[in-house]
Amino acid sequence: MDTSFHHFSDLFAQLGLPSEEADIRAFIAKHSPLSQDIDLWEAPFWTPAQATLLRDEFIEDADWVETVDQLNLALRAPA
Repeated sequence: MDTSFHHFSDLFAQLGLPSEEADIRAFIAKHSPLSQDIDLWEAPFWTPAQATLLRDEFIEDADWVETVDQLNLALRAPA
């Protein structure tokens, strides 16, 4: 596993989403809380490419896994 550190904003940029702090807060507020019954990448607001990136990084315990987990936790918290 690559132990590179990625900022939360870097993940948003990687997903093709606005990555300024205010944009990230707005995205999380809009989509929270995400049901505990579905995996992060199954959420209906992802494009197929975004869902694939999130799933692959998580399942493969890859380079972005810690940041993906941070996003997962943020979206599960009450808005």
